[in-house]
Amino acid sequence: MNITEFIKDKLMTANREYMESSADHLDYWEQHIKLVVKEALILSEEYGADKEIVELGALLHDIASVMRVGTRQEHHKNSAVIADRLLTEFSYPDDRKARILGCVLHHRSSKYADNTEELCVADADIISHYDNIPMCFGVAFKYNKISTGSVDEWIKYFEHDWNDLSERTKKTFKPRYDNIMDVLFGALK
Repeated sequence: MNITEFIKDKLMTANREYMESSADHLDYWEQHIKLVVKEALILSEEYGADKEIVELGALLHDIASVMRVGTRQEHHKNSAVIADRLLTEFSYPDDRKARILGCVLHHRSSKYADNTEELCVADADIISHYDNIPMCFGVAFKYNKISTGSVDEWIKYFEHDWNDLSERTKKTFKPRYDNIMDVLFGALK
């Protein structure tokens, strides 16, 4: 078993446990993490980043949420602790492990990215929100208490994610973003 299979196995086990025992039965894998991995690998190809580091960072970026460790606000820090433990269990090289932990710690905005791999994971996490609008709406309702009638709040919610993307990714993602915003808000903007 290689490192990616090992991490994915641990993640899928935690995901099944979450789906079976949580009140919301959210499938983190299907609804979010799979999309982050897909987008991160596309960006890694485009930006010449280390694919293994990016893929592992994307797989592990929300593992604390899947395992229900800590708070949502601290999930990046708790995910890094869990990622460190899993990578150590696999005897993954320390220098590469540090790069993955950076991806996990800095995934909440490209503004925190220290290198190309971190940028790929951070931008992919944001793009995944646009890839799964229903989940994005659910999170906005549940955690951010945005009402259905507040178009201005919704636009700010989506623009906040847009503003957290790196300038480089904004250039390539802009046509998709414009289409999504037009479909969602059209003349309401």
